[in-house]
Amino acid sequence: MPTPTAHTVSLSRYLIEEQRAGRIDAELRQLIAVVARACTSISIAVSKGALGGVLGDAGTGNVQGEAQKKLDVLSNDILLEANAWGGHLAACASEEMEHSQPIPDAYPRGGFLLLFDPLDGSSNIDVNVSVGTIFSVLRSPEGVSRPGDEHFLQPGRRQVAAGYCIYGPSTMLVLTTGHGTHAFTLDREQGAFVLTQRDMRIPEDTREFAINVSNQRHWEPAMQAYVGDLLAGKEGPRGKDFNMRWIASMVADVHRILTRGGIFIYPWDHKDPGKPGKLRLMYEANPMGMLVEQAGGAASTGRESILDLQPDHLHQRVPVFLGSRNEVEAAVRYHLEAR
Repeated sequence: MPTPTAHTVSLSRYLIEEQRAGRIDAELRQLIAVVARACTSISIAVSKGALGGVLGDAGTGNVQGEAQKKLDVLSNDILLEANAWGGHLAACASEEMEHSQPIPDAYPRGGFLLLFDPLDGSSNIDVNVSVGTIFSVLRSPEGVSRPGDEHFLQPGRRQVAAGYCIYGPSTMLVLTTGHGTHAFTLDREQGAFVLTQRDMRIPEDTREFAINVSNQRHWEPAMQAYVGDLLAGKEGPRGKDFNMRWIASMVADVHRILTRGGIFIYPWDHKDPGKPGKLRLMYEANPMGMLVEQAGGAASTGRESILDLQPDHLHQRVPVFLGSRNEVEAAVRYHLEAR
């Protein structure tokens, strides 16, 4: 392992320097630091796997009607407890809870709202595939002393910070506060995240796409045409061969795209026509959309910008197309021309 040098920048140092530069305030710095510590605790639990007795179903379901894993529940509790008492939050909301939760009256309330998916990709836990935590930070509206669900319903453009932590061969925190997307790797010996990639950039063009093709028979015609042309390769209208990658963990798929480009797609389909999409706007699409746009990519529903959507409820679902800008724009053209 390389020894730390004078040029090593810890997450703490990075956040302090951002505060000194006037890009974040002390309260947001504290919030991000607390979330990072909570993610460190989740990382330890994930890494123990069967040794920690945390694998398998919890025997409960979340508000989405999905079976919860033991680590879903544990990760949710870790994030709630870590953020309850610091004075930086007014309320938080989780994909695992039906309603938002204000900070208990026993503790001071701050000016931010935190949303999180405590363990994205949890269906992969038992087979030891990378999973992660996704989070989004909004400002609490002025004059609101006890925020409710309705105060979280802000477009993604209003996010003041977003990020995810991926629990893979190494644990990494990928973060934006609106000034680029940056990656930090957990140094387990020091117990601290260290800046390992500043200003991540997604290539504008790509030959790689991520989608669950097993749902193809349920797609609408525009989606069928788009993926059909990708699969036709260099003999088709796109004039080049594409590779497909699919991990079934949004954090892992998006991390690959932030690292080397590509497009991630979870479209609307007829399998469950009553739902406008699979992924949650507030807990997944908005934070990932902000991270991708800050890295030079694009994020869309296939017809409009994800970050411009006005949410209408806390657990709203949307189609998601995000990644390399030119490829996202190509996918959107297929959908707009099909109207």
